[in-house]
Amino acid sequence: MARGELTPQEILNREIISKNINRMISQKGVTQVDIHNYTKIPRSTLTGYVKGTSTPNPGNIQKLADYFGVPKSTIDPRYKKSPNLLTKVKEYVRIPVLGVITCGEPIIAEENIEEYRDEIAELVPAGTIFYLKTRGDSMTPTIPENSYVMIREQSDVEDGEIAAVLVNGDEEATLKRVKRQGNIVMLMADNQNYPPYIITKDNPARILGKAIKFSADL
Repeated sequence: MARGELTPQEILNREIISKNINRMISQKGVTQVDIHNYTKIPRSTLTGYVKGTSTPNPGNIQKLADYFGVPKSTIDPRYKKSPNLLTKVKEYVRIPVLGVITCGEPIIAEENIEEYRDEIAELVPAGTIFYLKTRGDSMTPTIPENSYVMIREQSDVEDGEIAAVLVNGDEEATLKRVKRQGNIVMLMADNQNYPPYIITKDNPARILGKAIKFSADL
């Protein structure tokens, strides 16, 4: 393309601006002289806009929009609004953050709840959902310390998935990756500094639910 030559889009924009100006002149029943007297745009320049032989600069587009009482996008397609990609949130749900888990009681019992976190309802999976806040670094780097991990209550998970688990009769849930080798079930930390926990009759464990996602406050 030669220097100074218009692109196809620039030519199209110029044609659209010309059509829009002519349409509004006809609708308002005015002349180019009327427009010139109000906007102070030189008459020769204005004629170029009307004929589609020149393109208005942003300042003159604003003057024309003020004269006709319309948004700039009504005259110049370059000012068309971009689609709004923001979606209004319709509903939030409060999800409990559990602290100490009382054995023998329902997981989401009042005595187990430390706080609540709000989540967008349509993004929360079906089922009984709760949060656990990580303490310690056994699941780093996958899950940073002091993260909030969303758990969906279920009694088992697939091999390799991260679960909230009660171990050793402990009343505090821990997060570990469940691994199976034949009849052996192990709870693995992602931090290699922690040894695996092998589930046996002497080392029992109970899966509380599957880890869905994690978030952290800044």
